[in-house]
This record gives sequence, C-alpha cells and structure tokens, in this order.
Amino acid sequence: MKINDIPKNRKVLKPWGSEYTIFRNSISSTKLLRINFNRSTSLHCHPMKKTGFIIIKGKVNVDLGFYNSKRMSSISRLMIRPGLFHCTKNFNKETATILEIETPIDKDDLVRFKDNYGRENKPYENYKNTTKLEKQDPVFKEPKINSSIKYIVDNTTIKIIKTNNLKKLRSMKKNSIIAVLGGGLKSSDNKLVLSPGDIVGMDTIKKLTEVFKIKKYITYLAI
Repeated sequence: MKINDIPKNRKVLKPWGSEYTIFRNSISSTKLLRINFNRSTSLHCHPMKKTGFIIIKGKVNVDLGFYNSKRMSSISRLMIRPGLFHCTKNFNKETATILEIETPIDKDDLVRFKDNYGRENKPYENYKNTTKLEKQDPVFKEPKINSSIKYIVDNTTIKIIKTNNLKKLRSMKKNSIIAVLGGGLKSSDNKLVLSPGDIVGMDTIKKLTEVFKIKKYITYLAI
C-alpha cells in the first residue's frame, strides 16, 4: 500500500523554514522541522492525525486552539489531539528544531485556518516545493529487535530503540522523553494503552509498566 508522505530523501521548503521525514514505518511518520526566527506555521489542524512535538533546539510559542498559547523551549514535549488547531512560532533568534510524530500517516490530513503567507485553505505543498536532503540532514533507521541506534541532532543525543523486553524499557534515565513510533503497551484484553504517536516521560512509563505488558514489541525514540 502506498504511503502518503513526503517523498523519501526530499525536504519540503516552507515559507517559515523546512521539514522532512526523518523516520517512518508503516504506522507513524516523524518529521524534523526547522523554523526560522520570527516565522510561524499556519494556524492549522489535522482532523484525523494524532500529533506530538519534541522541541530539541530553540524557543517557540505554540497556539493551542483560538484562545490558549504555550511557550516551550528545549528539551520539552507536547501532544496535540486530532482536530485541534495549532500554530508554532519561533520568537528566538536561533532556528528552532522540532521533531513531530504523526499517526496515521497522511500528509494531506491538513486544514489551514489562518496563514501569514497566503496559504489559507490550500493543500499541503507539492513536489515542486521540495529539494534533495543534504549530507548533514540525518535520517533515522529502525533497529533490529532488542537493539538501538544513536544519533546526534543539534547537539542532542537521540536513540531509536526496538525491544520486547519490559526491563529494558524501564531502564531509561529518569528525565528521558519517550516517543512511541511502533508497537506499544497492551492491557490484558489486548487493548493498546500506550500507542504510536504518544509522547510521555519516564514517570508515566514506570507507572504503566507496573500493570501493562509490551505488545509483541515497542519501537520508541528516547531523548
């Protein structure tokens, strides 16, 4: 089945910066966004997708809905439910770097309400707005079961881990942020209680794993 995502090894050029797919499997897609100073994304929503952010460099202001906003700096996380309009603005002079995890994968699951660059009601950018990835643009790979791969992005250490060992999942450092990319934790009747797209801290992982087990495996990003 064809996956509707940014083409492999291509970067989308945006009026606020750029984004590309840094990791993808059959369930989730992780984008790396770079937002330039004093630029902002559209005030937009994803009607179907669950979205999570991890700020790995810089400081941003995130509008949530029409009345609330939140200031965020590295390293921090945020979950956004389907249908919630949101906008991210970089108010800091250095370029902001953000990881965005989305599921299900569909780049056209996008509705723009307001945009500083005249893109209201317009669809996602097409192929002519893309360019090839550069050598310095990292791309994450899924490791083999019970192993990990380490990357450095903007001086931040990021690990991609795949395991079916609950003890390994619980062994991450106390201040780690965990973003689920595949698999998850299940209840006794096989319902996922931690699933792709969820971004949590280790306190939540420790609490959930007191009761719930890994469903076959869990692939996650750890910072």
